Amino acid sequence: MNSNGSLDRYQQLAKKWLDKTITPAEQEEFAAWYNKGQDTPVNIPRGFAEDEESHRVRILNKVNETIKYDRSHRNKIKYIRWTSIAAACLLLLSIPPLYFHIRKKVTKKGNIAYQQKPAKHDVAPGGNKAVLTLANGSKIVLNDAKNGVLARQGKTLLNKAKTNQLVYMAPGSVPNNLPVAYNTISTPRGGQFQVVLSDGTKVWLNAASSITFPTVFTKNERRVNITGEVYFEVAKNKHLPFRVVAGKQTVEVLGTHFNINAYTDENSIKTTLAEGSVKVSAEGQTVFLTPDEQSNVSNSGKANITINTVDTDDILAWKDGSFVFEKADIPFIMRQASRWYDVTIKYEGNISDRRFTGSISRSVNLSELLKMLKYTGVNFKISDKTIVVGS
Repeated sequence: MNSNGSLDRYQQLAKKWLDKTITPAEQEEFAAWYNKGQDTPVNIPRGFAEDEESHRVRILNKVNETIKYDRSHRNKIKYIRWTSIAAACLLLLSIPPLYFHIRKKVTKKGNIAYQQKPAKHDVAPGGNKAVLTLANGSKIVLNDAKNGVLARQGKTLLNKAKTNQLVYMAPGSVPNNLPVAYNTISTPRGGQFQVVLSDGTKVWLNAASSITFPTVFTKNERRVNITGEVYFEVAKNKHLPFRVVAGKQTVEVLGTHFNINAYTDENSIKTTLAEGSVKVSAEGQTVFLTPDEQSNVSNSGKANITINTVDTDDILAWKDGSFVFEKADIPFIMRQASRWYDVTIKYEGNISDRRFTGSISRSVNLSELLKMLKYTGVNFKISDKTIVVGS
């Protein structure tokens, strides 16, 4: 079928979608085409009895009802993407469908975008920002530093790569009787950064997080300390365990992928395993995790380790540039927004206890996230660097 024929076909499917005459097979066909972001533009039909807003809502409702997100085929089937928010629309649980008061347009690449009215006050998203503190106490602002070798510590070179990574280049482990130099990388609120440790372990730091580590590991163990949220892809070494200390817990691995959320303003330290196996220990208790399991260690009182099965892709979405909410309440969402947009949260009146499931890109301005949430009956106001949340 030529490009004009393809265009006609998908315009017909769009009309069927609006008229609620589309079949399940046609819905899958239309969704598969739409998510490819092809270069051929498509115009959602207009001119029906309902107004444009209602057309849009009908499409969103149909997506919510019939294009189900299949977790077992996460990499094959995705939500319909509305490109101005760069992710699936937030879905509310147990309340009417969301209505988005934004104007529709068709981009050159054929993706339906939304042209939002600019907010009077807005906050840009975070980015690659971090500070490196060397063993001698001197500091290097990594986001301002030029690419190349930033420092030399013993035989270890600290190199900032073009990919916004700090890479530690060392000849190998050092004898146990030699002193070890420790560095710390800290991200501010509104920051994130990546580092490759001397053994090849890859580390992602979320906003308001830190990692303290040796410039080169000894022959006994590999040990680091973290705060905040950090994702690890640990280089395999069956003879040299890798240990991560976060608050009252220690995670031990030989080589695997996992995430630790150890923010002190959360109820617990959460360790989520993506690959391999890990041992989690806290105050005399020990558990072993298998992929898609998450341990929880209470941040208050005596540690009591519990294990839940989770969607690992959702937990790790932050490092790939998305917020993903799974039955999340407003305070939880606002804590994430506070760290990423570097804003203060204030609450006024009663706050809705409704929970939300959905996702949105972390590259959008704060106002876009808040616009999606306000249809719950919760009002938001941005004042300088403060979000006022009220009913």
